[in-house]
Amino acid sequence: MEGAGIEPGLLDGFGSSDSISDSITFRVDNMNTDDTGKTMKITPLDPNSDIRIEEAVAMEDKEKDEVQDDAGPCSRAIQRAQDTVVKFYNTYKKLIVHVILAVLLFLYMAYFVCCMWYRFGDEGSIRLLVGTILGVLLIALHYVGDYFDLSNALKGIVRVKDKAKLRKIIRWALYVISAVAMVTVLIALVAIRTPNNLVSLGGLAAFILLSYITSFNPAKVNWHPVYWGFCVQFFFAGIILRTRAGYETFDWLGDRVTEFLNFASEGAMFVFGKCYRPFLCFWILPVIVFFSSAISVLYFLGVMQAIVRVLGRFLSFCLGTTPAESLNAAANIFVGMTEAPLMIRPFISRMTKSELHAVMTGGFATIAGSVLGAYIGFGVPADHLLSASVMSAPAALAISKLTYPETEVPQMSDEDYSKMEDMPEKNLIEAASSGASASIQLVANVAVNVMAFLCILAFVNSALNWFGERAGVEGVSFQFICSYVLYPVALFMGTELADCRRIAELVGIKTFTNEFIAYASLRDLMANHQAWRNYTSIYDPHTPGNVQYISDDIVLTHWNMTLTKGIISRRSEIIATYALCGFSNFGSMGIMLGGLTGMAPRTKERPGIYRTESYDRWQHRLFLHGLHRW
Repeated sequence: MEGAGIEPGLLDGFGSSDSISDSITFRVDNMNTDDTGKTMKITPLDPNSDIRIEEAVAMEDKEKDEVQDDAGPCSRAIQRAQDTVVKFYNTYKKLIVHVILAVLLFLYMAYFVCCMWYRFGDEGSIRLLVGTILGVLLIALHYVGDYFDLSNALKGIVRVKDKAKLRKIIRWALYVISAVAMVTVLIALVAIRTPNNLVSLGGLAAFILLSYITSFNPAKVNWHPVYWGFCVQFFFAGIILRTRAGYETFDWLGDRVTEFLNFASEGAMFVFGKCYRPFLCFWILPVIVFFSSAISVLYFLGVMQAIVRVLGRFLSFCLGTTPAESLNAAANIFVGMTEAPLMIRPFISRMTKSELHAVMTGGFATIAGSVLGAYIGFGVPADHLLSASVMSAPAALAISKLTYPETEVPQMSDEDYSKMEDMPEKNLIEAASSGASASIQLVANVAVNVMAFLCILAFVNSALNWFGERAGVEGVSFQFICSYVLYPVALFMGTELADCRRIAELVGIKTFTNEFIAYASLRDLMANHQAWRNYTSIYDPHTPGNVQYISDDIVLTHWNMTLTKGIISRRSEIIATYALCGFSNFGSMGIMLGGLTGMAPRTKERPGIYRTESYDRWQHRLFLHGLHRW
């Protein structure tokens, strides 16, 4: 070993040189070359070794000082100043960060007060006020939630020795209150005003019963998360769809999201020119790149982690689910089915089958924020897409615990909420660039999958039409078959009878191809509806000669326009918007399994959960269809 140039005595205590490589791993820290040969100084990576690392560090500092001695006085002074600053920062890093944040908060509050005093009452001031309030609440919940324990707080208020008895009393009280509230809302807002909407209630009951019958272990079903998942989604739907304040709030949020995503046109216009909008790849895909980069920046700043923690704690409190399940369900509201599990990657290898099932169900039940802009670009209302994603989170957990109940002992605890994986990026610019680069695969997947499935769908329709013509039946297609096979599904969702076949077509396209193609078809139906409204505002559709009906098509005689597939009602448009909002299609199954296997190879050895998952995710989407609308 001396011939190799290693300092004599440095390896004392490790035995013969032949056994060194088997006992410890070394890192070459420095190399000094002189006239006599080379000398390598090595530092062990094994923390249990007997080599004194402090001496190695001291030697490095000494060599650094020797290098400085060779420099001029000015360079030495600058180097010493830099070392002093770095040492001071490393010593008081946490304090410095808190001081900077406090100063920034003070400056922002001063700016906020100035803005409120200067102008208040317009839309911009309301936006600033609401954003500030939500930000303060989010920060407070994020920091207070780690130290506040509800059970400990109740000890000083209610003196009950038996905690289990107290928990049971509170649980049953909430059951009764929530059940009475739901019945009251159903009677006041649905049964009296629109009794036909109660059809969806029967459909919901049918889907729940079917999920229970096909459950992995019906005897082990814990109805607490199932009930509260339905309950939370019901109240979300009631607030968003049945109250003026809730509807206007989500309508306002939808407008803000649309306004934000419109900035993607600036980059698209620079790259592709001003005539980019007629083409999908130039119009929709840049939105994905822009939003992916924005989400990455928010994650780097810790904004998304704070939001996800708050929502995860809320879902865990309401449904009694584990932290990993709750965090994943909350993250799926904003990111995709492969990105959300990254936030709980440290837990995946220790998750039970039921928890893994909940992770996959949550991924299929929602959409990613990066493709939200793409769907909005199709003309789908942003407010309904936002509410659909929010309401899907508790429903995903509920239906997952119904179809695959917990049969093992979870290893997670409430302390795991603070163990979310941090972003690997080092600065804001790197985070923005990383988000944009990460969207490359998503953009490519969207483009090639849309092309591939449209080609396959065209071939299948051509083949089916050929077989139909041989028997004297014309117009046989994949959509035609789905319109009859999935007709009961559309009916149970509460779709109007005249529109059931068209909605069933969309559900079939979404399930067997993907939601992009389905939303593109929905866009055409929505455009037909708008053209119909414009036409009938001028010409009476009941006057002979103004309108012609040819099969499912409508011909507007005076405009020489054909509305292919006819029109659907506004109610059916909204139902379809919710029904198509999710990644539950056969192509997504492979993406999900590949992502989870890559993060935790042990999950590959669990084929049983994958067999039940494909059926469950379809059940989940059916459940959402009925509940969202009524």
